[in-house]
Amino acid sequence: MGKVLIIGAGGVGTVVAHKVARLPEVFSEIMLASRTKAKCDEIAGKIGDPRIQTAAVDADNVPELTKLLESFKPDIVINVALPYQDLHIMDACLNAGVNYLDTANYEPIDEAKFEYSWQWAYQDRFKEAGLTAILGCGFDPGVTGIYTAYAAKHYFDEMHSLDIVDCNAGDHGKYFATNFNPEINIREITQNGRYFENGKWIETKPLEIHKPIDYPNIGDRESYVLYHEELESLTKNFPSLKRARFWMTFGQRYITALEVLQEVGLTSIKPINYQGMEIVPLQFLKAVLPDPGSLGVNYHGETSIGCQIRGIKDGKEQTYYVWNNCNHEDAYKDTGSQAVSYTTGVPAMIGAKMFLEGKWGGAGVFNVEEFDPDPFMADLNKYGLPWNERLNEPLPVEK
Repeated sequence: MGKVLIIGAGGVGTVVAHKVARLPEVFSEIMLASRTKAKCDEIAGKIGDPRIQTAAVDADNVPELTKLLESFKPDIVINVALPYQDLHIMDACLNAGVNYLDTANYEPIDEAKFEYSWQWAYQDRFKEAGLTAILGCGFDPGVTGIYTAYAAKHYFDEMHSLDIVDCNAGDHGKYFATNFNPEINIREITQNGRYFENGKWIETKPLEIHKPIDYPNIGDRESYVLYHEELESLTKNFPSLKRARFWMTFGQRYITALEVLQEVGLTSIKPINYQGMEIVPLQFLKAVLPDPGSLGVNYHGETSIGCQIRGIKDGKEQTYYVWNNCNHEDAYKDTGSQAVSYTTGVPAMIGAKMFLEGKWGGAGVFNVEEFDPDPFMADLNKYGLPWNERLNEPLPVEK
């Protein structure tokens, strides 16, 4: 049993809070904190568990967050706040002697740049403090890393190609909305693409490479090559990989709307002066777009996220496809959130559970694929994200 502090009260934080509250044998005490305490109170009220405490905290204010951690004394922090805040939360955890877990890597607020170097640089500090930092424990990154580690452990002597495929075939009824934080989502999509091949990174224009991919129970969906942070850690931790790519689906209406917003400057992260005030256009756009946490009530359809891998086992070429399909309506019934939040929040809970049960741990900074994947894979089936696998069948991404 252990105490957990959840930072962030959006859609993912809602899922995490619901899931940890259902495991009192693992999570003995729970605190939910965000900049706006009323959001935490609303989530706690819906869950109805008296063990959930709430607090207001500015996660960018390291002394303020350190004080909260020293007061509550959690065993682990689950960070589901903005990626801009990762380093501040890691600093506060070091100050207070608390273990750390997040779902997305750090990125600077003034540049759309995704890499682990900033967090990997904390390795010595966490090691010397005897603390564990678990990076990227959502779905992608997160479960995709666990899938890859599971494949390496059970099905391959060498993995040569990895394609992570992410499809959201749901319909929320809005003309244009993002499924997670609009700032992060739009920055991710509008930057240049990148994939790994033969020991080097190949850069592409945004959404330049695309083709239809067949997703289980969904069918063909146009899929686009993006750069995603887990590619960096997976190619580092599985050096036999000769190629690694990340694919995500987008509908044409979404892309058209995004192109218009780009053309008029509303996706820019450079501050502008408006009536004597400095504003960031993308932050203004975020304020007028639908809150991703509000989409679940009318969301239909499902997501499909998985890893398609080719490699060698016992001297023979082998293929492996492992994936999860998550239904938006089922996710909403379970936690009041849509499937994109659900597929991020459930793995964050499981990662914290792995740590508190002593199945994952160690002093230092770790990506999830560095741990034993087997107990995590078992818990995915228990807590709402069952997985499927196909061995030695044609890989849809290669068709």
